[in-house]
Amino acid sequence: MNPSRYASLPERFFARVPPTHVAAPRLIKLNQALASDLDLDLSALDAPAQAQLFSGNVLPQGSVPIAMAYAGHQFGHFVAQLGDGRAILIGEMPDRAGVLRDIQLKGCGRTPYSRSGDGRAALGPVLREYLVSEAMHALGIPTTRSLAAVTTGESVQRETLLPGAILTRVAASHVRVGTFEYFAARGDVAGTKILADYVIDRHYPLCAHEASPYLALLEQVVSRQAALIAGWMNVGFIHGVMNTDNMAVSGETIDFGPCAFMDTFDPATVFSSIDEHGRYAYANQPNAALWNLARFAETLLPLIDADTQRAIGAATQVIATFETHFNDCWLRGMRRKLGLSTSEQGDRQLAEDWLKAMHRNQADFTLSFRALCAAAREPRGDGPVRGYFIDAADYDAWAQRWRARTSREAMTPESRAELMQAANPAYIPRNHRVEQMIVAAVERSDFAPFEEFSQVLAAPYIERAAHAGYADPPQPQERVRQTFCGT
Repeated sequence: MNPSRYASLPERFFARVPPTHVAAPRLIKLNQALASDLDLDLSALDAPAQAQLFSGNVLPQGSVPIAMAYAGHQFGHFVAQLGDGRAILIGEMPDRAGVLRDIQLKGCGRTPYSRSGDGRAALGPVLREYLVSEAMHALGIPTTRSLAAVTTGESVQRETLLPGAILTRVAASHVRVGTFEYFAARGDVAGTKILADYVIDRHYPLCAHEASPYLALLEQVVSRQAALIAGWMNVGFIHGVMNTDNMAVSGETIDFGPCAFMDTFDPATVFSSIDEHGRYAYANQPNAALWNLARFAETLLPLIDADTQRAIGAATQVIATFETHFNDCWLRGMRRKLGLSTSEQGDRQLAEDWLKAMHRNQADFTLSFRALCAAAREPRGDGPVRGYFIDAADYDAWAQRWRARTSREAMTPESRAELMQAANPAYIPRNHRVEQMIVAAVERSDFAPFEEFSQVLAAPYIERAAHAGYADPPQPQERVRQTFCGT
């Protein structure tokens, strides 16, 4: 493993700190597929030795462990210093494509940025992040990945004593909008420039050749975030805590805290226990991203143009493109989900009316889209999807318009159904299943549900009879109404 190039930046960018030794680490899960992508051969290490490695008790040769400094707007309120309070970047590795990936241990002890925190992670949140981040990858949405999870043999104090755990996270990088805010808040223009140059070199090298590299950087980050949030919306994902310190400038989903997937479709859905006013509700996610990007643009103003008013004008024009980027990405995703291979003027209205009908009828988001695949094969396949609607006539009226639209394309019904099945997952990390898996692991040390659920979510678009129960929505007594950060 190579030291992170971030560790070669000036000392004010991070703190050098080793992981805290843990008592008795035990390997829960090693992501063999990701290890292969990283060309990481661990065959010479048995499970106990791997647990020592992924707990931070033993560091890879060449590792220079650091905790990164950053700030952030949390629910709209600025906090000038946050930083990695329980995560340590231990190095980076190139994947098989030659792309550098950060390797980070999360939950490995206090750092100078821990404030009053213990720097630890409980087992439940570690398993949630492992499961959901890998599910997002399988769904085709840019995301940080999970390489390994270990228990520590120690307890952490939350509302009760809980088993401790550590997650090994892999990311394109861990630079956030909040990282830029950290330097901008201190009037450190030189630091902002160093950071921007680092991000350009690592993620957006073509920007270096533009007439205005930092404006080009803003354009790239806006475009990436628009595509990312559209991807979330297309699968019914709710991040839960879209603070600026949880927005990666690489365009990956990062920090899976109180995240959740919707069951019944409702644009106002909120799960996060700390989001009391719905700031980051499902339907608000595009606006939340836009707000965060405006904060990012503010940090770049001194680099874009020495004349502040010209810089503001140029940055404002770029920020204004977010809506178009997002709408285009969202509609492309919806066309795939509805089996449309061409573009027509009324497609957006057709998609929006489908969602409105689902909302009126309390239809399950994932199951309704998936059942629509069968309806695409032939009208006799309407039965299952009609069953998700309280008023089946509401579905019938929309389906008549949908079939009129699909009839204007040359695609065969079978090809359309296959296209839709590749865009509409059968399986998502349903909240009740996630909670059941966590309870089994935390209360009974039973990791079999976690292992099986991981296998199901690794192929979310392929239905298997043995996995049929994983597609089921929760029974009333199983519904999860709140999710928690775990810190």
